[in-house]
Amino acid sequence: MQTEGSFADEMNFYKLFWIFVIGCFLGVVIETLWCIFRYHKLESRKGLVWGPFNLVYGFGALAMTLGLYPIRDCRDLLIFAAGSVIGGVFEYLCSVVQEKLTGTVSWDYRDFPLNLHGRINLLYCFFWGILALLWVKDLFPNMTSLIEKIPSSAGVPLTWLGILFFVVDSILSALVVYRMNARCSGSAKTSRYWKMIDSRYPDEKVKRIYPNMQFGVHRKAKHEEEKIPCT
Repeated sequence: MQTEGSFADEMNFYKLFWIFVIGCFLGVVIETLWCIFRYHKLESRKGLVWGPFNLVYGFGALAMTLGLYPIRDCRDLLIFAAGSVIGGVFEYLCSVVQEKLTGTVSWDYRDFPLNLHGRINLLYCFFWGILALLWVKDLFPNMTSLIEKIPSSAGVPLTWLGILFFVVDSILSALVVYRMNARCSGSAKTSRYWKMIDSRYPDEKVKRIYPNMQFGVHRKAKHEEEKIPCT
């Protein structure tokens, strides 16, 4: 009797999607543990309103995978250097996109030495390099092995259900952040739809989900003169 093959034997769309999902989850877990260790408190580190997921880490996992997979057999120093660059560029671009699209900021490194526009700093690029080594040598091989054990009959429909979930979750999260920003700036329009968002995601709830997000921030302003409402 022929055994059903995996839906993700190769580096295909299905495997990349589940790497994205695992990255979204693991990133939240790791940053939550870091917050407990560094600041001695439990705080939300997720990026979506539904579930313990953060798109930044998911796309970061994809960037690491696609960027480092071709050099996975190279020397550790090259992998470390490539990971530092990939991680730094990715984090910088995420900061720019978030600020331009939503008018919010989730991290600001201007108090760190050797930072670039407060969006990245040398220390965290170093951490990206260490993560790259861990990813290539340990996390990715184990992760891909687990994904390949899923049979096609389950993997394919679960992938498309997962895509639908993340699309809806991402759109809702963007609307919640947009509405919170509008309330902070005093430009919130009233409608039945927005009233529903306001009732289900009031300021207090949004602040619990995104405790480090600053609304109405523009990095062009001087650091000491920035006005950050609703924080």
